[in-house]
Parts: sequence; C-alpha cells; structure tokens
Amino acid sequence: MEQFIVSARKYRPQTFKDVVGQQTITSTLVNAIENNHLAQALLFTGPRGVGKTTCARILARKINQIGYDDPNEDFAFNVFELDAASNNSVEDIRNLIDQVRIPPQTGIYKVYIIDEVHMLSSAAFNAFLKTLEEPPKHAIFILATTEKHKIIPTILSRCQIFDFKRITVNDAKEYLKEVAVSQNITFEDDALQIIAQKADGAMRDALSIFDRVVSFCGTNLTRQAVAENLNVLDYDYYLKVTDLIISNDIPNLLLAFDGILAKGFDGNHFVTGLASHFRNLLVCRNPQTLILLDVSDENKNLFYQQAQKISQEILIEAINIANACDLKYKTSVNQRLLVELCLMQLATLTHPEKKKI
Repeated sequence: MEQFIVSARKYRPQTFKDVVGQQTITSTLVNAIENNHLAQALLFTGPRGVGKTTCARILARKINQIGYDDPNEDFAFNVFELDAASNNSVEDIRNLIDQVRIPPQTGIYKVYIIDEVHMLSSAAFNAFLKTLEEPPKHAIFILATTEKHKIIPTILSRCQIFDFKRITVNDAKEYLKEVAVSQNITFEDDALQIIAQKADGAMRDALSIFDRVVSFCGTNLTRQAVAENLNVLDYDYYLKVTDLIISNDIPNLLLAFDGILAKGFDGNHFVTGLASHFRNLLVCRNPQTLILLDVSDENKNLFYQQAQKISQEILIEAINIANACDLKYKTSVNQRLLVELCLMQLATLTHPEKKKI
C-alpha cells in the first residue's frame, strides 16, 4: 500500500511562480537574485501557512543554482534549518555561529533558515547580533516568524523585512481547483469557497481541510457535504433566516434558530455569521462595493435579489443589533434568550408599523 502524502507537503511550491498570493515578495526576491542585490539577512514575517518557510527554501536553492547545469539539484548540504522554538539557548546560537565560519563545499552560499525566530531568548538574540550584522560572504540568514513584535529592534534593524500577507479566499480557491483537478476530483465551486473561507488566510490550512473533506466526500465535493463535514453555517441558512426577518415571521424564525441549535451550532457563531450576512447584503447593493462581497460568482445574484427587499437604513440597524448581541453574549446568563430577543428585534425592523419590542 502506497503511503499517503498530505496535500500541504505534496503540493508545496518548488519555484517562486508556484507560490500562492505573494507575487510582490516573490518578484522582489527574483529581481534581487538576478541583479545581485540580495541582502545577507532577511526576515520573513506573516501569519501561519502563507509561504514563509517555503519561500526561504526556494530562495536557498535558487541562489545556489547559479552556474550549475542541473536544475533539480537541491543543495541540501548548503541549507541549514533551525527551529528556534526548541533551540533557543545561547549555546544553540554559538554552535550555529561556529558552523557559519566554514565555507560551502558545493554551491555558492550556505543558507541558514531560522524558523519561529521570536522564540529565541534575549541572551541568544544578543549572541547572534554581531554575526547577523557582519556575516561571512558565503552565508545568508533567513529568519521566519509569525510575531515580529517580539523580535528586538537591534535584530530588526539588521534585516531586510518581507511582510507576507494572508492568502485571499479567491487565491486559495483557485489553487484548490488546481489540486482537485490534478487528483481527478469533481467539485462544486461553493464547496471550495467554504474550504477557502474556513482556512482563514492560511494556504496550508486550506490544503489540510481539503484532505479532510476528500476523506469524507470521496471524489465528489458538494457544498452540502463540505458544510456538513466542517460544521459550518453556509449562506443558505442565513438567506432563509433573513427572508423570515423580512416577512416578520417571528414563530418560524424562532423555530429556525432552534433547528440550528439542534444541529450543534453555537448561538454566538450564528449571530456573528448573521451580522456578516447583513454586511454582505449591504455591500452588494452598490456596484462600487460589490468587490467586497466574499461569495462565489454563482451566488452573487442570490445576495443581490435579497438585498433589494430591504433598505440600507434597516440593514445598518440590523448589523448594530446583531453586533450588540455578539458583545453581550459571553456575559449573558441566558444566552439562548438573548439571541431569540435579537431575532425578534430584527423581525420588527421591517414591520409596517415598526413596533419596538
């Protein structure tokens, strides 16, 4: 039986062109290499799973390929990876400094990738300062961190800083399409949209979630199956609830909320999702803000049609009511009643006489 390789490893980018959502950084690095303008100390900072370590590995391989005919040579002996989370003492850094003095046996550079560099102790940072400021010609340091604010200013001042951004939902979805096609998996566009949103800007998380839903759904990813497996309230729930709010149907509104709770969803999660849905209805009313609508192209028309049934003023008031409920939720003794009261207040917004509860 062939060993399964998780998608996050199987589809790890091997060139800068393959890196998702970081075009500005990858273009800068490519130009720096081509123009011999690469700093000897680089700091890659940004959220988890956006490509910091991947770009560091690609960079380490690319700068050593100059003058070599074999494009598949990975120069593994020239790349040293140190996990600062478990190697954060002065002694670990001193051992690293001793290695730095030795020139590479093959290739041009020795590249030191220090992951989670913010975990280094203060003494270790100080021991590293001089080497980072004046490294040997054959050494390049790439520091990676998710928490730049924890790195001392004297280290930051010695590095060229690259801020990696979160992967957009659209970029993540397009990459997941390529992965699905390569695995002969059929999919609904909305299914990949849910996965991309659930990943919250991390490509690694998106691929991990993709593996999970493929194990559940097989070779056909449907919106309903993915939403069920990930236990998310998709737009369909919120469209139905909003229709009930528009028609002032309080009894069915309370029954719909009861059904949502029966499926195991948290009341606070429902309220925050409802506020986001109202926000989506608000932005799709105006063609200028339509680009802010974070749903698939197929469903934009559903949101647009519902937005025409409710005024901008009522939508703004509805967002305020839902947001107020969200703020009170954690401190409320009777959380279910709080959400039900919120729903009843929302339903009265569109009542002809605008009665207040």
